[in-house]
Amino acid sequence: MKIYADENMPYVQQFFADLGTVQLVDGRQLTAAQVADADVLLVRSVTQVNAKLLSQNNCLKFVGTATIGVDHIDQAYLTSREISFSSAPGCNAQSVVEYVLSSLFLLAEQQQKPLQQWTVGVIGVGQIGSRLVKTLQALEVKVLQSDPLRAANEPDFPHLDVADLLTQVDAVSFHVPLVKSGDYPTLKLINQQNLQQLPAHVAIINASRGEVTCNQALLNEAKNGIKRPLVLDVWDNEPNVLLELVPYTRIATAHIAGHSIEGKARGTEMLYQALCKTLKMEPKHQLHDFCPVPVMEKLQISANFRLSDVQNVCRMLYDVRRDDALFRFHLQGHGFDWLRKHYPPRREFSSLQVQLDNPAVAIPEFLNNLGFRF
Repeated sequence: MKIYADENMPYVQQFFADLGTVQLVDGRQLTAAQVADADVLLVRSVTQVNAKLLSQNNCLKFVGTATIGVDHIDQAYLTSREISFSSAPGCNAQSVVEYVLSSLFLLAEQQQKPLQQWTVGVIGVGQIGSRLVKTLQALEVKVLQSDPLRAANEPDFPHLDVADLLTQVDAVSFHVPLVKSGDYPTLKLINQQNLQQLPAHVAIINASRGEVTCNQALLNEAKNGIKRPLVLDVWDNEPNVLLELVPYTRIATAHIAGHSIEGKARGTEMLYQALCKTLKMEPKHQLHDFCPVPVMEKLQISANFRLSDVQNVCRMLYDVRRDDALFRFHLQGHGFDWLRKHYPPRREFSSLQVQLDNPAVAIPEFLNNLGFRF
């Protein structure tokens, strides 16, 4: 069996070598000729899987994307050809939450306003958004939520329309798929018109899809003197970033919010499990078989540990300022895709085991809800 996989999928050789011959490819530059003889195609969000890409292939049995989003996959076309498909919902949810949390800690520090005094809006409350809501609430941050799909199916869901939410928050974080039509489109949710109604102090955080926030509208606003805090991990027209906007951002990164070791590798593992199920085989491998031992394994805290100390522990594992510095230094010289491909290792909170110096004292509940191990 011939398995073609994006070269940026970690541990793909280790997971899939037992199932066939694994060929690594450049997902951004993939052509129809390259995958003409593929039995299995494993991609990330940079590859458009559609009739054009698969026009020369008559043997494909399985397509998997190691991502939560699926807007780059023509699922109707795959169904018409009876090609099995699987995605990886939730694979990098914790990684994205830790990115947003690090960004919020930084913004709160810059404004000298404790995060517990903020109101944060979360737009899109699915795999990632719901985890972010839980994390922020554990930190005693007020959270407002907007998700019309959940509101339609869950009578008790505390939904606010986007327009209402934007007027009541200090920061808004987007966690929606890219939807260009239908009842609830997400294309240009932030645009020239609603930016004019959005108070200038409200921070915008986008770690979902670049087209959800109109980069040109953000640039126009910034050029007009509005110093809005901007945290952009995703961009219109990736990998061609609107360079003129970068200097106006507080945090700018190369679509790496979900790029923790666990976040990326968990997507590979989920596709491996899905392919094994399709082939009616028992999986032989698990993620912990391949993940390296973390640099920091254990942390001992005392009974004096408080909510105000959380930021220091989180920053030990991940500080978003590192990725912002890498982006600004290397973007024009090496480019967007180089930054993604050469992203330095980063571990999730779950890689760190926290223990109290006095076993009789209870673990702080807020640490437990953040994802640390005990």
